[in-house]
Amino acid sequence: MSKNEKWLGLMIGNSRLHFGYFTGAILQNTWDIDYLQKNEIKSHINQQKAIEKLLKSILETENINFNYGMPLLIASVVPEQTALWQTYPNSDMITLDKLQLQGLYPTLGIDRALAVLGAGTNLGWPILVIDAGTAITFTGADVQKQIMGGAILPGLRLQLSSLAKGTAMLPSIDIPLELPPRWAKQTATAIQGGIIYTVLAGMKNYVVSWLEEFPESKIVLTGGDRPILLSHFKTLFPELGASITVAPDVIFWGMSKVWQQTLN
Repeated sequence: MSKNEKWLGLMIGNSRLHFGYFTGAILQNTWDIDYLQKNEIKSHINQQKAIEKLLKSILETENINFNYGMPLLIASVVPEQTALWQTYPNSDMITLDKLQLQGLYPTLGIDRALAVLGAGTNLGWPILVIDAGTAITFTGADVQKQIMGGAILPGLRLQLSSLAKGTAMLPSIDIPLELPPRWAKQTATAIQGGIIYTVLAGMKNYVVSWLEEFPESKIVLTGGDRPILLSHFKTLFPELGASITVAPDVIFWGMSKVWQQTLN
């Protein structure tokens, strides 16, 4: 890759595909789209054609000229989709061994590692990244870029849907846009309150614990459910909420750091 080359970053997440379009190290734009389905990719040749068609439609919608063969950096937590996108002719996988972090362990998700790398590189170390996506994850690193560990729990939507799927009588409920009463008298609001208050309390616990050990650390919130989670968190814990930095593109910041390494 050259210093000002145009390229694409792809994070294959648990629920969707997340794309970033770069010029050199600079992130220009991002998109989130659904997976390609199996009936669209019946053969290796069809895979390449489906990918070419999809990328062309995405970029042309944003008035960006698509050059098939444009470099594509891929990170993934979904093996089936990984195999599909690796058929792209100029792709490269981002793996843990390519990240300039200490204390990495084999089962650490590449999405979590890239987010920490991106947040720490752009905002400073130490860093704690909270990713409010399909799963809610907490991942921290110290000033030496050493991964200190973290935690994983089901995301808000996953918790809500699991009750409907795993019980006979409980309904499917949406994430509450406003905080429900803590002591609810309706089943729907009891579900919403039970999940949102316990998630927010857990989030506070992890943030406070981290800041006790690393008081100079930045706290970063990313992921698709970050706006509603932060809104509720600030309502309950305004002082602590004010210290949180919202950064939806931290994974792409991490990809940019990996790209820069290829130039050295």
